[in-house]
Amino acid sequence: MKFNTKVWELEGRREEGRRMKSVRSPPRLEPRRTGNALIIAVMLLSLCILSFIKARYCPAPYAKLQPVAGVEPVEVSNFVSAKSEEAALAEDEDEEVNASITTQKIVVEKTVISSSKLICSETSNRSNVCTAEGDIRLQGSSQTITFHPSLTDREWKTKPYCRKNDAPAMQHIKQWTLKPFPGDGPPPQCTVNYSVPALVFSIGGFTGNLFHDFTDVIVPLFISSYQFHGEVQFVIPDIKSWWVTKFSLILKQLSNYDIIDADNDDPDAVRCFPRVIVGLSYHKELGVDPAKTPTGYSVLEFKEMLRKAYGLERARAAPRGDQWDIRQKPRLLIITRKKTRVFLNERGMTDMATSVGFDVRVAEPDSSTDLAKFARLVNSADVMIGVHGAGLTNMVFLPAGAVLIQVVPMGGLGWLARETFKDPSPDMQIKYLDYHIQADESSLSDQYPKDHPVLKNPSSINNKGWYETSRVYLENQNVRPHLSRLRNTLREALKHLPHGGRKEE
Repeated sequence: MKFNTKVWELEGRREEGRRMKSVRSPPRLEPRRTGNALIIAVMLLSLCILSFIKARYCPAPYAKLQPVAGVEPVEVSNFVSAKSEEAALAEDEDEEVNASITTQKIVVEKTVISSSKLICSETSNRSNVCTAEGDIRLQGSSQTITFHPSLTDREWKTKPYCRKNDAPAMQHIKQWTLKPFPGDGPPPQCTVNYSVPALVFSIGGFTGNLFHDFTDVIVPLFISSYQFHGEVQFVIPDIKSWWVTKFSLILKQLSNYDIIDADNDDPDAVRCFPRVIVGLSYHKELGVDPAKTPTGYSVLEFKEMLRKAYGLERARAAPRGDQWDIRQKPRLLIITRKKTRVFLNERGMTDMATSVGFDVRVAEPDSSTDLAKFARLVNSADVMIGVHGAGLTNMVFLPAGAVLIQVVPMGGLGWLARETFKDPSPDMQIKYLDYHIQADESSLSDQYPKDHPVLKNPSSINNKGWYETSRVYLENQNVRPHLSRLRNTLREALKHLPHGGRKEE
């Protein structure tokens, strides 16, 4: 009995302990249920807050287009193709978009509502460019472009030629005025509507010199227009009909439309565009910086464009016909001059180059030269040699792998030779060599005493300024290269050709 009593007492104490433990230690699952409920409540509250913010501050991306006061709808064209991609990305992000809304309508909305401000900027030390999208009206005869006030609230003036700091070049370039619509009346009434951008540029300045034709206009025009794949309207002030004719094959590669002669345009014509670019972008002498182009195109695309324009057969310098035919000689083209920087021993140079193993051609380009024919002649050459001057600009037609030899007149002109033709060569995939004229190879040695500063101290002449340097060393110098020394340069050129290294005759 005592044992049973103790057992009951012990059991009683155990039962009481279990009850007390039950009060002190709640079930483990209860806190987890409370935590989950709290998380769900926070998430629901967050969704409610986000929904309120979206409804209040973020209207549906493709809501019905609302009219913008004073802005007329613009016609959609290829110039907004980049925005089409942007719209497509937005459509992927919003699954609730109405499938009936087309990409074109989206682009229209973005064009009207988000028309970019007129931006005039310095794209280089040579060029200024003004650009805008929206309601734009161009009057060529008065060199005036007007915009809706939402695009600009001030007046801008610019001269669209790539030598803005060169006073002689800019002297006869017409100035264009860009300004908002007049505030005291309706905007000029459109007489012609376009669906492509307008590109306004001058062909005044130093054009007529082949080097300036290309470095001041043709290359910058390629930089500025290649992105449009022909869907761009050229508007040209300071027009020269002979210049347009000379470079017509290039212009047709870059624009699908007839040029608008701004100077001779109808005074009553008001041409309305969805986008305008005034001025060309300049990068460097005869060069294109891919990092600054919209899609990364370079001078190689420029050369390919020239090949298409002129039907140039050779993309690379390689033997014509059977490469194992020993009769196949690399071709040397000698660019000659008749007024200044003339080769005084041209016949001797030709005979020597032939003995080295070249098939020699001699040609002199001038303002009356058929550019298409001359481009094909240059493209047939493996090596081109000439004294520093505009004629070397024809290097743009050389095939990749060809060699350019620049004969540099005496007078401390290494910097000029480097900037104009040496520096552009690598990007064009052309091997560059030069031959520097010494005092006894220059006609200046016949004009001045041996101890004259012109011969002994060219820097003293150069310190007097560019015009004195040009007068003495460019306008009044002819050259007579030493044939033995020049032979070594031609041999060096042969080493860079796939079909070079022929034995001398």
